[in-house]
Amino acid sequence: MAIYPELKDRSVVVTGAGRGIGLAIARRFVREGSRVLITDIEESDSQSVISLADQSDTQAAYQRLDVTCSEEVDAGIAKVVDLFGSLDVMVCNAGVGEIAPLIDASEASFHRQMNVNAKGAFLCATAAARQMLSQGGGGRIIINASGAGKIAPGKAVPLGVYAMTKHAAIGLTKQLGVELAGDGILVNCVCGGIVDTPMWDLIDREVSRLTGEPERSFTEAALGSVPVGRMQTPDDMANMFVYLASDDAGYSAGQTFNCSGGLLPY
Repeated sequence: MAIYPELKDRSVVVTGAGRGIGLAIARRFVREGSRVLITDIEESDSQSVISLADQSDTQAAYQRLDVTCSEEVDAGIAKVVDLFGSLDVMVCNAGVGEIAPLIDASEASFHRQMNVNAKGAFLCATAAARQMLSQGGGGRIIINASGAGKIAPGKAVPLGVYAMTKHAAIGLTKQLGVELAGDGILVNCVCGGIVDTPMWDLIDREVSRLTGEPERSFTEAALGSVPVGRMQTPDDMANMFVYLASDDAGYSAGQTFNCSGGLLPY
């Protein structure tokens, strides 16, 4: 059931929406009656959202989009405008992570994560902003920044390069948010915690490999630090993204919003 009726017929692009958090975000916007362009480098589970849209009196489509390529980003923006007439909400969700202590991280790994997580967010957010400025009427740009963008994951979770990229995403949010707020384009980001996704499964496997501990033991220990006492779901994240697109978040610009079950301290 829709909670924010003002989101009906809004045109939304979600990057990295083939699975995980991005898929949940796309699905939730469809349930709000929004028209959604699902973008990713692979179609993955996109068809499930398109089928839901067909059953929900709205529209959804898939477009291949590599967020590190400005031409593909521009093509994605052009596609949503062609399909739905405008771009109202851009969700910059695409991201990758690799496990390695900073002193062991390769230059190739650095470039891969920076390209997707930082450059990709920059390309998508600024391209969306240009479209929103040209069409008038404001808009929303929401970036998936991760709790790793606020605090260092620590020695036990060697995600150093990933954390660097997500700190950059928060910096992008703050600066772009200030630049665009006067035009009615509100830019904010979301910092999640321990989310039940394939990326977290990768983290658990790699930490277990490095420590020699059984798989899932790291996850069980990490969940002990979450005040609400459970693992976060992609739908928990989707709820925050939809809220930030709604009129209820109409006075928030350049801000970071924690969605971590109390895990993040500030």
